[in-house]
Amino acid sequence: MKTAGVIAEYDPFHNGHKYHLEQTRELTGADHIIAVISGNYTQRGTPAAFDKYTRAEMALRNGAQLVLELPLFYASGSAEYFAAGAAALLDKLGVVDFLCFGSECGEVSALMEPARILAEEPPAFADTLKEALRAGNSYPAARSLACAACISSADNGSFHQELLLQPNNILGIEYIRALLKRSSTIRPLTVKRKGAGYHDTGLPDAPEKEDFPFGSASAVRNALEQGTKGLSLVRPFVPDSVYRLLSSLPPAAYPVTSGDFSRLLQYKLLLEAEKGYEEYVDVSTYLSDRIGNRLNRFTDYDGFASLLKTKETPGTRISRALLHILLDMKKTELQSYLHKDYIFYARILGFRKDAKELLHAIRKNASVPLISKLADADSLLDETGRSMLQKEITASHIYGSLVSGRTGLPFINEYQRQLVIL
Repeated sequence: MKTAGVIAEYDPFHNGHKYHLEQTRELTGADHIIAVISGNYTQRGTPAAFDKYTRAEMALRNGAQLVLELPLFYASGSAEYFAAGAAALLDKLGVVDFLCFGSECGEVSALMEPARILAEEPPAFADTLKEALRAGNSYPAARSLACAACISSADNGSFHQELLLQPNNILGIEYIRALLKRSSTIRPLTVKRKGAGYHDTGLPDAPEKEDFPFGSASAVRNALEQGTKGLSLVRPFVPDSVYRLLSSLPPAAYPVTSGDFSRLLQYKLLLEAEKGYEEYVDVSTYLSDRIGNRLNRFTDYDGFASLLKTKETPGTRISRALLHILLDMKKTELQSYLHKDYIFYARILGFRKDAKELLHAIRKNASVPLISKLADADSLLDETGRSMLQKEITASHIYGSLVSGRTGLPFINEYQRQLVIL
């Protein structure tokens, strides 16, 4: 039995994701594909536009046999933590042969050398990184310069510096780095990203002769904010099964945006203004002071993030920090999880009925419990695992309650949620 893992947000699932899953199966010859996806919050520091069960169904209808939830602290983390948490989850299942990810370059060999440098962090890398940061570069730019400086050839160094500034390449390098640091037997493979770029916010023209046009998830989300008109606009860019699923949802149910969380964020910031925010993940002393000094200018979630960003601290990093404050995600908790090796359970969001062989193999070989029923979790997990899972449940309840309040749809407790089974 061959098994491939993929890591994604699928917010929402589009043609590019379907292409990736098809290429993953073709490249690996996998009998089964496991998708590790973000829960109700994303790496960009916002709530997911669609809840995790809806997105799990999208994946299961388009090539995945099993969908697992990436725990909150990694799903809403930087590329390093996002990749390390997801790679650890796949590794601990004990059955995954390949990790296949999308990238701008499309070549694992091009990503391997910078990944090794980041995994080993030689003295030359550390020295150049410090110099670049002192010169006022953002951390991603400084890391790109430091990594390029460690590549032997000047031409290769220039190539890798550019490569390290492209978002899917960055994640790919982090996946490889995480696997190297774990001495994992999982083999990394990559599929070249096609069509729209990761940051493209508008849908491209969809020629009638093109059966499989590509638009970015950002562009699809932006279009769907237009309601019924948006749904017709995105139809060419998503698989038919996804379009049917979107069409079946109440129009008020999506997309969920950071704006829905604005008042709750403002309340949390006001509540803790006196003590500051340094205890939360991604919040430095400087950022904590900046938040406090500008709190009286708060208008909404996105506007406040934009107000706080600087050359050294981009907007996405700010949004993640604000999300960590909102969800009460503390540095001490994250460090405890990292110290104890990242992952303490594998929580199922959904599976296909033809995945019985895969589920049996995971239960036999995994080094962490496979959780299908939350009611069983207490007996399966230690204190650290229960802490991580409870944070996830609380965050999901916050998401569900705000969406319910906005739409008038019933609130469903996580313990009452049914797995997606197809």
